[in-house]
Amino acid sequence: MKEKVYKPEGFSRTNMLPGDLKRSPDDYFSENTLVFVDAGFLSKLSKYFGNGKYLSYDVIRFSENLSKKENLNCIKIFYYTAPPFQSERPEKNEKLRKDNYDRFINKLKQQNDFIIREGRCQRIRVSSDDFKFCQKGVDTLMTMDLVSIPIKFPKIKRIILIACDSDFVPVINQLREFNLEIILYTYFTKRRNTNFSRSFHLINSVSRYVKLTKQDFLEAGFEK
Repeated sequence: MKEKVYKPEGFSRTNMLPGDLKRSPDDYFSENTLVFVDAGFLSKLSKYFGNGKYLSYDVIRFSENLSKKENLNCIKIFYYTAPPFQSERPEKNEKLRKDNYDRFINKLKQQNDFIIREGRCQRIRVSSDDFKFCQKGVDTLMTMDLVSIPIKFPKIKRIILIACDSDFVPVINQLREFNLEIILYTYFTKRRNTNFSRSFHLINSVSRYVKLTKQDFLEAGFEK
């Protein structure tokens, strides 16, 4: 299935597992890029494409594949996530989720070009016997890194943002004032009762956007 690429009118241009950022010379392209990953968004999307079951994929390979599709060389990945919620006296299942998360994150931290930013997980009671969980502080951490690109990475002219949150629109608008091209990889559907409603505010703010597909996850699977 061929990916669909979208350009705003008037624009012209002159669970996840860690992999390995080692690259051979043939993997390098003429222009470097940075990839910013909203892990919470990708987790929900992998479960959606997996019909309720999380797809297994290599998050580093996933990011590098998207970069190659843009004829870019990924030199650094910024990954935004949050540890699972822990009660004051954690239950057995909470401890297990935390242990699995720690193993996953510790392996990612071994990669020099993989930057992890961690927020926190908040539990909100929605009924007498039901809770919902949401990440807090993650968007702020990503915004801080994005706004620093012109200072810390002055040679970078194009970045890839994997997200679906319209909260990033103000910083995207600011970055475009520095002639930075933002390529958004996202997903949305017209179907009701999903986590993926279309954000016109977000997709109209970026240089262009591409809808992620299930194939993007399958192509980032682990080599046997």
